[in-house]
Amino acid sequence: MARTAETTSAETTVDPGEVERFARIAGEWWDPVGKFAPLHRLNPVRIGYIRDRVAEHWRRDALGGTPLAGLSLADIGCGGGLLCEPMRRLGATVTGIDAAADNIEVAALHAGRQGLAVDYRQSTAEALAAAGARFDIVLALEIVEHVADADLFLRSCSRLVKPGGLLFLSTLNRTAKAWALAIAGAEYVLGWLPRGTHDWRKFLKPSEVARSLRASELDVREIVGVVYSPLSRTWSLNRADLDVNYMLYATSRP
Repeated sequence: MARTAETTSAETTVDPGEVERFARIAGEWWDPVGKFAPLHRLNPVRIGYIRDRVAEHWRRDALGGTPLAGLSLADIGCGGGLLCEPMRRLGATVTGIDAAADNIEVAALHAGRQGLAVDYRQSTAEALAAAGARFDIVLALEIVEHVADADLFLRSCSRLVKPGGLLFLSTLNRTAKAWALAIAGAEYVLGWLPRGTHDWRKFLKPSEVARSLRASELDVREIVGVVYSPLSRTWSLNRADLDVNYMLYATSRP
């Protein structure tokens, strides 16, 4: 499918170390038992949440087959396309953005094999915003904790949302529990993620994200926890537990 490279703006959210880290394992994006297995297990919850909130916002039938039809969507930090492909199947016109060329190559190749039209670009949120791109829906899932400048990233993502559109974001809370489970547990004890995947200092509290989005004229409508059950090996939404993983959506003011 389409694959292009774009220049970045003077200010950048790119952390070269993070880009290199994920580029080294780009070939494993679509291996459900490989290094990205946690994202494969998380995907059903993410997809369902986005589908349901989009359908509610635009008053559509969430189970009607293609509830995102006619809507433009950008996935920022798309990696190998784990979210782009299901969003396309739900009917959206999808643009996938990633700073790592290897990720874009893997994503475009996989989408092509599936017969899915996704516009993949090696770029950044700030470069896309500077070019004047705007979308009905912007996804920034499991990415803000890997950028060099979180404030610039959130401002740039906000600029990408059309008036009345939606921004979805998920990340990790900066709590002791998140350090214990997401870093010590997942990376060092259980080995679910490569060591060094996360830097606790880059985790953001929900209040910090909400404050930054408000400054960019987006209003947070909901914040929910995303909780993992080691017994069932599944993820689920939990409005009472925001201690580790959480997801939110916000609306752009008309």
